[in-house]
Amino acid sequence: MIGSPGPATVLTAVCGYLIGSIPVAVLVSRARGVDIRAIGDRNPGYWNAKESLGRRAALPVFVGDVAKGSAAAAIGVIVGGPWWVGYVGGATAMIGHAWPVFAGFRGGRSVLTFVGAMIVLAPVPAAIAAAVCIVVSAVSRRFALGARVAVFGFPLIQAWFEPRARVAATGALMAIIGLRFAMAARHARRARRQFG
Repeated sequence: MIGSPGPATVLTAVCGYLIGSIPVAVLVSRARGVDIRAIGDRNPGYWNAKESLGRRAALPVFVGDVAKGSAAAAIGVIVGGPWWVGYVGGATAMIGHAWPVFAGFRGGRSVLTFVGAMIVLAPVPAAIAAAVCIVVSAVSRRFALGARVAVFGFPLIQAWFEPRARVAATGALMAIIGLRFAMAARHARRARRQFG
């Protein structure tokens, strides 16, 4: 354990970004002879992989993207220092997923990487959110809806169990997701104007 906030933060940030930069969806799709960034909605993440390659082929993407967030957050917890060092790990893994150095800085939206980080950083709220996802998905028969409710409702669940500072830190991580969705929407609008 390093313990001191400065070195712990730097080590966590560097490791988190590099782990997050592993382009799981790109690697999986290339093994099947395609580039996930050139098919479907062009997002190199689980949802596009599932729609474009099939559920079975997309399973390693799901597991890999979650694992990136969990591993990076765990490094932040293990090296010691203040509680927020783990959040630095989660944040930098999400940034790495969104702008990966190993894939030309063309990444995904970081949703599953966020989920992985929260499994480590807030396990009780994460378990409750997973239960919410299952229930909403079963009632609506739409996993996408259940996942959205669980992810975007997560800070409300976390607020019942953890201090406001941690909930605020979770909100900061979710802002990365919001930024990526906004960028994708802007890109889609430009493409429609250009080709429509």
